[in-house]
Amino acid sequence: MITTILFDLDGTLLPMDEEAFIKTYMAGLVKTMTPYGYEPQKLINTVWAGMKAMVQNDGSKTNEQVFWDVYAQAYGEDKRSDVDIFAEFYKSNFALAKNACGFNAKVPPMMAKLQRLGLRIIIATNPFFPQTATNQRINWAGLNPDDFALYTTYENSRHCKPNVAYYQDILQQFNLHPSECIMVGNDALEDMVAQKLGLKVFLLTDQLINKHNLPTDGYPQGDIDNLEGFFAEHLKGYKV
Repeated sequence: MITTILFDLDGTLLPMDEEAFIKTYMAGLVKTMTPYGYEPQKLINTVWAGMKAMVQNDGSKTNEQVFWDVYAQAYGEDKRSDVDIFAEFYKSNFALAKNACGFNAKVPPMMAKLQRLGLRIIIATNPFFPQTATNQRINWAGLNPDDFALYTTYENSRHCKPNVAYYQDILQQFNLHPSECIMVGNDALEDMVAQKLGLKVFLLTDQLINKHNLPTDGYPQGDIDNLEGFFAEHLKGYKV
């Protein structure tokens, strides 16, 4: 019996031009940090290095701790206090990244139907971002962060996709068996890897990401209308 639905966010619930989003995100960060003496290219390189380190996180620290360790290596231990400037960015210029995102009007009513069935719903977005940034992106999708049992952020996570340990952490947190869960996402690697643990999966193809040209024939897949049909097949009481 399915009790839990995991959703990726970017490109799944929230339509997104990934390249434009990254460009706008970095530009906003540079705009915020430059007045404090940060050289733009070094800052961008450091952020990318921090993200790479989070992907390689062995679970001994939170992703937040891993990121700021990389940051301190680049700028010195005293610069850890600049977390407050980053917080300023996420409260201001980060909002400009919404311009790189769209809106799928079918997402909020689909989510409402799942919630009415009493299912546990988790936003399983790659936890590179702090809570405040993830809250905003959930809002941009027309959803309320308070409606979810969990949404992964760099503060509450110790692994990243495509490491299966990321999904194992979520299962352990809620004492879930993989057979209870469906993972929905648009990335053939990062999201579909959940199948290796025994989760049912659905590959949303509206904004398919398949950077490694992986075979996808073995996954249930399609657009959001196909996803709703998949839910109707697997969830008792779900009506398309």
